[in-house]
Amino acid sequence: MSLGRLHLITDTRPGRDPLAVLRAALPVAGADLVVQVRVEDDATDREAYELACRVTEACRPYGARCLVNDRLHVALAVDAAGGHVGADDLPVAAARRVLGPDAVLGATAREPVSARAAVDAGASYLGVGPCHATTTKSGLPDPIGTEGIRAVAEAVSVPVIAIGGVTAATVPALRAAGAYGVAVVGALSLAADPAHATAELLRALTR
Repeated sequence: MSLGRLHLITDTRPGRDPLAVLRAALPVAGADLVVQVRVEDDATDREAYELACRVTEACRPYGARCLVNDRLHVALAVDAAGGHVGADDLPVAAARRVLGPDAVLGATAREPVSARAAVDAGASYLGVGPCHATTTKSGLPDPIGTEGIRAVAEAVSVPVIAIGGVTAATVPALRAAGAYGVAVVGALSLAADPAHATAELLRALTR
């Protein structure tokens, strides 16, 4: 499975414009971009659906993939490339049954045992972290650092996507630790120039 190395997670917090960030990133990243549609917990399914529709539409001409976090029925409804499940979402095996055998299915893991279990259950890739401290999402466990990334990457054969406080400056160490790619929220949604920030992240990923 070919998977883009830069994962952009939509930032739908008040005052953010995820579609504007996406429109800036897509021409720069093209098929190297995977967009994970993530909405706030209190967002309605209709809101998630409407955002996911617009994201999948925007991604199509560029060959970028759209995944939907948590709400797999929305992923199916918009014909997304797949979905991503976290620790409190459907178990990976159940998510795989919902999405079918060919969809991209990401799962969240922090250490080798749960990582291997997720892959055995059908995960196509793993989101691993938080690798560094982040303020994007509250209630996260302590950062696992590059050594935590390395431990998981050495334990599984699927792509490991490092997440949590990732910047272009931290990408080389994460790649050296075995990360296939990175997932970002703030590094693009808070950037003064998201297109430039996208280019910097991609340069760091392909160095």
